Amino acid sequence: MSALISAFTRGGDGPTIVIKDTIDIAGMRTTGASRALAETAHAQKHADVVQLLLDAKWKIVGKANMHELAFGMTGINDYTGTPVNPQDATRIPGGSSSGSASAVGQGLAEAALGTDTGGSIRGPAACCGVVGLKPTFARVSRRGVAPVESTLDCVGPFACDVSMIVETMAVIAPVFDKAAARKKVTACRIGIAQVDAQADLLAAVSRAPQHAGFSSQAIELAGLADAFHAGLAIINAETWAAFGHLVESGKLGADLETRLRAASSTTSDQVSAAECVRRSFTDAVDRALDSVDVIVMPTLPALPITIDDARRGVSVIAMSSLIRPFNLSGHPALSLPLPIEGSPLKAGLQIIGRHGADEQVCAVAAAFEAALAS
Repeated sequence: MSALISAFTRGGDGPTIVIKDTIDIAGMRTTGASRALAETAHAQKHADVVQLLLDAKWKIVGKANMHELAFGMTGINDYTGTPVNPQDATRIPGGSSSGSASAVGQGLAEAALGTDTGGSIRGPAACCGVVGLKPTFARVSRRGVAPVESTLDCVGPFACDVSMIVETMAVIAPVFDKAAARKKVTACRIGIAQVDAQADLLAAVSRAPQHAGFSSQAIELAGLADAFHAGLAIINAETWAAFGHLVESGKLGADLETRLRAASSTTSDQVSAAECVRRSFTDAVDRALDSVDVIVMPTLPALPITIDDARRGVSVIAMSSLIRPFNLSGHPALSLPLPIEGSPLKAGLQIIGRHGADEQVCAVAAAFEAALAS
């Protein structure tokens, strides 16, 4: 299936980019790849990130497909179609920014914009074998992005290499320091987080710092599992607040309707408890980053399951166990393609940095990228 909901050309003669269908483009509907919003009013103005791209003469070449209403990890969408995973067409492309990752992986555009509320950039990037960056929370403007209110969501770029991630960030985050992001990193203290994941993925992550010539040490991230569950509680409450009214339309996909109805039961006490976890986990990550420059771990705990397995009901909630916590804490996190011994598929190396240190994350990622390619 196509990675794009619609193909068109708008803008100048600069790099090509596709825009996730939660991001407003003036004169077009922002439907969230949902039948329930198919007749929504056309956007009256561009989202800030779209305006910045057009001002910089980039060429928008389409609206990217996605998991309906950005509320799912598989990327499967029976209304707009499921974007192909360019690494393996039998496997899920990941959600919710499935079309953005797929489009870049297929070479339909040099870059793409997605959004990441619970791993929705990094998950698809890891599934599709491309680079995806969730910036520091609020580093990139969300004006003109659905849902309007979110304490977790971030707009960020996809590309086939870190260099294009840097180019995109330099446009959509005007104070982003491109020179710092391109600075050659020759020494770096890497903290390898001890997490539950597939053995071959953990082995690949452990080898990566040595390949890059970096020092590394094992670290424990206190509260990672609690942060995952807290992130779920908050995204459930905020997504229900934004889209719960659509349940009665009868136009939602069955999987999404089920998830929204479940989200409606999230209590204020659960949200309050989650906010306490947000504060404690954020502090824990900050403390860990006092002794290392970046933290690394697998992006996903396993390789993506097949579409058939997902349709048979195999649970995918654990897919976000290692990515969702950093939406809660707001730290910048990048997923870089990671070769796995004995597998034709690449997994994801997740690189987490200090708040506001998006440039350093990109610079370290570029060093890993060069080392892993050699």
